[in-house]
Order: sequence, then C-alpha cells, then structure tokens
Amino acid sequence: MTRVRAAGWLRAGIEAQRGMLLPWVPVWLGAGIGWYFHLMSEPSAAELILAAGAACLLALGGAHGRRGPGILLLAPALACAGLALAGARAHGVAAPVLGFRYYGPIEGRVIAIDRSASQALRLTLDRVVLARMAPGRTPERVRVSLHGPQGYVTPVPGMLVIVTGHLSPPEGPVAPRAYDFRRQAWFDRLGAVGYTRTPLLMLAPPEPGPDLWFGRLRMRLSAQIRAGLPGQAGAFAAAIMTGDRSALNRQTSETLRGANLSHLLAISGLHMVLLCGTVFAALRFGLALIPALALRWPLRKLAAAVALAAGLFYDLLSGRAIPAERAWVMVAVMFGAVLVDRRAISLRSVALAALVVLVTRPESLTEPGFQMSFAATVALVAAFAGLRAWRGWRPPRWSRPAVTVLIASAVAGLATAPFAAAHFNRIADYGLLANLLSVPPMGAAVMPLAVLWAVLAPLGLGGPVLWLMGWPVRWILGVAAWVAGLEGAVTPVPAPPGAVLPLIAAGGLILALWQGRGRLAGLAPLALGLLLWTQVERPALLVAGEGALLGLMTEEGRALSKARGQGFAAKSWLEDDGDRATQDAAARRPGMRRLDGEVALQVAGLRLRQFSGRGGAERAAAACGSADILMLTGPAPERPACLIWDRALMRATGPLAIWVTPDGPRIETVAGTAGRRLWTPPANRLPRLLMPAGMAARARVPTGERMP
Repeated sequence: MTRVRAAGWLRAGIEAQRGMLLPWVPVWLGAGIGWYFHLMSEPSAAELILAAGAACLLALGGAHGRRGPGILLLAPALACAGLALAGARAHGVAAPVLGFRYYGPIEGRVIAIDRSASQALRLTLDRVVLARMAPGRTPERVRVSLHGPQGYVTPVPGMLVIVTGHLSPPEGPVAPRAYDFRRQAWFDRLGAVGYTRTPLLMLAPPEPGPDLWFGRLRMRLSAQIRAGLPGQAGAFAAAIMTGDRSALNRQTSETLRGANLSHLLAISGLHMVLLCGTVFAALRFGLALIPALALRWPLRKLAAAVALAAGLFYDLLSGRAIPAERAWVMVAVMFGAVLVDRRAISLRSVALAALVVLVTRPESLTEPGFQMSFAATVALVAAFAGLRAWRGWRPPRWSRPAVTVLIASAVAGLATAPFAAAHFNRIADYGLLANLLSVPPMGAAVMPLAVLWAVLAPLGLGGPVLWLMGWPVRWILGVAAWVAGLEGAVTPVPAPPGAVLPLIAAGGLILALWQGRGRLAGLAPLALGLLLWTQVERPALLVAGEGALLGLMTEEGRALSKARGQGFAAKSWLEDDGDRATQDAAARRPGMRRLDGEVALQVAGLRLRQFSGRGGAERAAAACGSADILMLTGPAPERPACLIWDRALMRATGPLAIWVTPDGPRIETVAGTAGRRLWTPPANRLPRLLMPAGMAARARVPTGERMP
C-alpha cells in the first residue's frame, strides 16, 4: 500500500509540472554543462557524439511518454545534450596558447581596453604577430598591461600597435581547486597575458569600416561624458552608459563593492530593463498624446519594437559582454512576448532567456554574472507571482511603490547573497540599505537622463543633461562611501566546498519552480549546502610561485612567508580563508622561523625548510636529512643526496596544498586536481618520487604519480 501511495504521489507531482516544463529545460541542460566542466579528463569526440546520440534517443522516449514517468526521460536527455553542447563549444573556440615565457616585440590590433587589478591600462589585441613565431603557433589574442611611462599614444579600438613586453601563458589556480583563469582565457581565445614597461607605439590608425565601429564609438562617447561630468561621477556615468570602466579608480570600485552596489557598474539586467523601460514608456505615452496615431496604430507593440532596438544598440555599444548580452536576451524575450500578446514577465520567459544564453555560451554557467543574474530574476518573478496570488493584507496604495522596492531589493539580495559570498568571499551586511537608497534614483533619474542625453548629445545639447545627472550619481557614490564606511559593513566569508553552490542552486530552483507542496523539498539541499559551508576547512599549508610563497594556517590566521611578491596569490589565499588581513600583516604573524634566505616551519608533523637567494642550492643540499621537505626557489644542485622540490618540479606540479586529515597529512597539487582538459598544459612527467618513499607514505602522496 505504501508503494502504491508513493507511486501515486510521484505521478501526481510529475503531472503537476507538465504545464511548467519549459522552466525546467535550462535547469537540466545546465546540469549537463556543469557535468562537463566537472570532469577530470576531456571527453573525446566519440564520447561527445555518443552523448548527443543518447540525448536524441532519450528525448524521443520522453516525447512518447505522454503521461506519468515517461516525461522523466527528458531530464537525462537534456543533461546529455548539455554535456555534448559544452564539449562542442570548447573545441569550437580552440586557439593556440603560448607555451613558454616570451620577451620581445608584440604587434596587434586593439580590440578591447580596460584596467587591470593594479589600475594599469590593459589592451586586448588580435591579429597578433610575435618575433620568430610561426602564425600557426601564435596566440589568436593576447592581453598586455601598460606600465611605465605612457601617454605618447592614446589607444582606441581598431588601432594597430606595437610594444616590447613580456608574455606568458594564462596563469592557473593559485591553489588546488581554486578559480582557474585558464578556463576563462580558453573560451575568450586569450592565448597569452603579460605586461610592458616601454611606451606603446602606433603602427597604423584605426581602419575605416564597420569592424570595431561600436568600440570606437564607445570610447568617444565615454570621453565626451567624462569631459561634461568630471571626476569619479563622470567615470561612473561612463561605465553605466557605455560599459567603459577604465576611468574608475580603485577606491571607487572598492567602495561600491563594499556597499553591494558594484552591480550598478555592470551593464546587466537592471540597466537594460531601466533603459528599455524608459524608452518603452516615453514612446508609448508620448505617441498616445497624438489621437490620430493612438486610434490607428498598436502603440504598445510599436513602443516595444523601438525599445527592443534601443536595447540591441546598448548591448553592441557595451562591447557585448556576457552580462550585457544575457540582459539583452532577457529583454528581447520580454518585449517579444509583448509583440505576440503574451505575458511579458514570467518564469517561461526567464527560462527561454537562460536557454538562449546556455546554448550560445555554455561556459557562462560557471561565471558569477550568470548565476547571480538568473538567481535574482527567478527569485523576483517567483516572489511577485506569489504576491499576486496573495489574498491577505495588502499595504495602502500610496505606499506600494516603496514596498515594492523594499521587497524587490530584499528578495534579489537574498537570492544572490550565497553566490556573491562564494565568488567574492564577502557579505555586504548593509547592502539592502545601500540598494534601497541607490536603486530608486538610478531608475527614476540616472537612466532616464541617460536616454535624454543620448537624444540631445548629437544636437550639442547634452551638457545640461550631464549636469543634472551628476546630482543623482554623486548621491549614489555618497551612499556607497557612507555604507562601506560603517563599522562591520563587510563580513569576510571563506570559500565554500565545491558541492555547496550546486546544492544551494538546486534547493532554490525547487522552491521557485516546483508546483504544489512538493516545493518544500527544496529546503533540504538548501540547508545541506549551508551546513557544509559552515563546516569548511582550509588547507594547513599553501605553496605558490614555484615555491616562492608559503602560507601556514595558524591560530591568528594564515601566516605568509614574505610581505612582498606573489601579491595576487597572497590576496587570493587570504580572501578564500575569509581573512581581511593584508599581505604585510599576514607576514608578521608567528608560526614560521624566518632567517636570511631561509624559512622553516612544521605542519601536521612534517618539517619543511625553504631556501632562496644566492647559495640556496648549496644550503639545500647540505640540509638533507634535517627536514621532511626541502624546497628551493631556484634550480636544484646536480646529483643531490636527497629529493629537493626545486623550481622545475614546482612548475610541473603547480601550487600545492597540504591538508591535515585523521590519516595524516595529505598533499594536493594543481596539476593533480585540474585534470587533463583543453585549457590545462600538456601532461608533464614528474620525477619518479615526489617525496622519499617513507615520507610519501606518511603524507599520502602516491609514488610514481603522473601529474597532468
């Protein structure tokens, strides 16, 4: 009897979802895409074809299952399709990757301009030419940061430039299982990154024609906005209107991030909806004032078509970044529904937008922009759909706009908080307050004035509009500075285990999409994910920079071996620990014995000594037997009496992590955890033993291991 009831409950639950099948399609497709990125080895072409074939067969079976569990076949069918789709995309964007460190002339065409983490101007080049390198081995795109004396040439998109600089392959993770920039670079066809300290030279001006026309227009409009609205207010206005953030300084960026207002900078759903909504409302109500048009033309559809075109122009002007493109797809679905007399905002329209993004750019599933954008959108649509069906108390009509903003900010903030905390290792405790004070002027003043400026600027009348826009923009920046300066404004959060975000996403999707009481089952994976996050443990020791930087976990936090150098790795380690200390402060923590050119420490019963500087090889050779691990930042001496982890070995393994477990210390390497993927370096054969045999047994490191 129990089995019969369970089967009946399952059948009823499945039948209840039949009308909401479309919103589940991108979920199952995304599960297959996530499956692809989780694999440790790259699927072969035959395996991808097999996955695509399985998807077709399962889809046919699900289509014939008109009732009951037959529809469940669509889930594995879409998962297999997602796996095949992501694999095809990864192979389709394949481009050469630099395999060594290069110094010499770098020639190319400017296609993008932004700023690095150190606020240096950074150029992305295509049509790359490198000295003594065959075209077939030359990266398709490179990115160069401009340091040293510059100013002789002002780069613009389309300009052919040359500079002498350093290039290297895209950097891998700073620790095992950490963020891997190489994957993003692979899908961006970015084959090398580097810097220069010599002046940039122009070989040829931008070519006439449509290629990169929007990029040049973006830079010209950005300069015009900053000229009419000086200071960081103009930089903020240029960022939200054109997508050019190159004039924003680090202090402004950090302030906005600390107040949870950095989403205002990214041209995403908020900007696209505000801009297109302003165009739609202005055109619809403006034309309604003309009786001849109002009586003869479908003004609602006409306004939707013009707003759709305005959104497309905004997307192209911003450089078609993934957040902007995703926002454009969502707006296109919304206004497309208006054109065909459907509900503009629903879970089906959000699902269709997600489906378009996942099919065209499967890699966006792993990016924080995609996760946060759709988490907020799904939560808002589901929450307001529930409020529409609410039959209880309702606030007075005069207060509903304020209540709507409050509910929207709270729901969106709650939905995006886990993803923001996981990716950026911080929670803005007063983010709701900052958004309540900033989003209304953003929608009521900044974006309408931006549309008005776009109309009047070609006539030479944009100056007064920028002056007016400066007031709400300065208000937003002032709110950000005030909120970020409050005591306890930011709470650091450690990086979660890999299973946490999928569990939270699964729980949230069940709560939002499932029909009936069964949606409460989503609380289980949600609670489990949060529980796992609270139990997170960080590695006892981290090693990066080919052995140049050590990070030992102590009672006071992670102690670093040096106060300067390897700054990105040090910053990333501390952030992933949920530690707001600077590298200099972390280097003053006790736990290591630091002498001239030597660092000694003990972790999980293992004694480690690191040698650097002149004479390091000789001192390391003489120290055989005095420690379990001897580490050398340079090349090892010839025929040492013991195993020494030198620069060559560390370059092959990548950064290391030592964990404390009940069975003893466990060592992980980036090479061992990243797997054999298209974006990882070719397999390297390591020395026969990573450690002496006795120590390898203690540390649970397989002997004779081959690391990819």
